[in-house]
Amino acid sequence: MKKMLDLIIVDNDQLNQNYILLKLSTTDGTILPDMYPGQFVEVHVADSPTTFLRRPISVNYIDKSKNELWLLIQKIGDGTRRMAEYKKGDIVNLLLPLGNSFTTPEHTDSEVLLIGGGVGTAPMLYLGAELKEKGFKPNFLLGARSSADLLQLDEFAKYGEVYTTTEDGSHGEQGYVTNHSVLEEKNFSHIFTCGPKPMMMAVANYAHKKQINCEVSLENTMACGFGVCLCCIENTKRGNICVCTEGPVFNIKELKWIN
Repeated sequence: MKKMLDLIIVDNDQLNQNYILLKLSTTDGTILPDMYPGQFVEVHVADSPTTFLRRPISVNYIDKSKNELWLLIQKIGDGTRRMAEYKKGDIVNLLLPLGNSFTTPEHTDSEVLLIGGGVGTAPMLYLGAELKEKGFKPNFLLGARSSADLLQLDEFAKYGEVYTTTEDGSHGEQGYVTNHSVLEEKNFSHIFTCGPKPMMMAVANYAHKKQINCEVSLENTMACGFGVCLCCIENTKRGNICVCTEGPVFNIKELKWIN
């Protein structure tokens, strides 16, 4: 059930010049609403005269022991740059949780691969943590332009094997995630992915050719979060639908991406 809550900033961790990690909790100690991997929140950005609508941010992680919501944020516009200025103790209004979630495979011995690119690595951390808790052994394949853009590697390593690619070869294998050798070395039954659309489309085509079950988390512009503004329309096999209410997670069989 969606709630509008004022949360307090517990920490603002500046990961590098382009990314921050916000940690938020409730102001009165009440337990955060249940949130699942793949869901997102809408953040009201105060004191930003050019930011009229809320900003959709994926749930990066839920630290249940500390009652914290983590949000990984890339500074790409006025709204996210204002969010990067938040300080410990600031109050932020959020609408949450929104959207659907990734599907848990039926058998814990399934070989699962979680692929993230750029800020699209965000939902992969919480998904990996939840899969590990349920008895799976997740594999992570994380892609970035350079080693400086590979985020939270120590956190990912807590939950599974981590593989990386960088475009400049500064960490892991050089190239794109779809060229990593692990895709040929292991037989995966399920792939979950989030990142730039060209990357996700390449992953979807790879999964289709290998007959691997694959779910993607779309990053269409979701300004309202409940299907009113129609900014996030995606043309699927079911017709034009709102990603914020019908997604953001879709099985690739529902999309018109396959060559």
